[in-house]
Amino acid sequence: MRRILSYFIFTVSAVILLAGCTISYKFNGSALNYDIYKTINVGEFPIRAALVYAPLQQTFENKLLNTITKQTRLQEVSGTSDLEMTGEITGYSLSPQAVGTDAYATETRLTITVKVKYTDHVNPSNDIDQSFSAYRQFDSSLMLTDVQDGLCEEICTELVDLIFNATLGNW
Repeated sequence: MRRILSYFIFTVSAVILLAGCTISYKFNGSALNYDIYKTINVGEFPIRAALVYAPLQQTFENKLLNTITKQTRLQEVSGTSDLEMTGEITGYSLSPQAVGTDAYATETRLTITVKVKYTDHVNPSNDIDQSFSAYRQFDSSLMLTDVQDGLCEEICTELVDLIFNATLGNW
């Protein structure tokens, strides 16, 4: 009986003590003040690279818009907005990375570079004009056409995370 009474007193004390404390976290990844920022205009990101993989533009744009939609409360609009994001895919390149004993590459690196212009029409000091790059390596014995879709998905996810953190995440 004494044990139950001690447990009850401890529990009630803990509840009373913690009732006055509040902890607040933002789990959406965004550092925006939604009283100020309500809209964003995300333009197209055309491919301006020497090598072109046609599905890349749509893959990147979809991932970017999905991330903005899921991690912010901004309304995506065309035309005048509080925030604007435009850019282009400036790099899509393959480069050998590891060379085997026969002097042929054993690994190849696929690198994608995106140039982003982020304009904050409310606070221009937040503007960014920057390039972001990400890459994945794959075994050179594989054909690029066999791994290209998966690699582009992974790279675009990483690029979108980098861009989001540098702009809307305000890290």
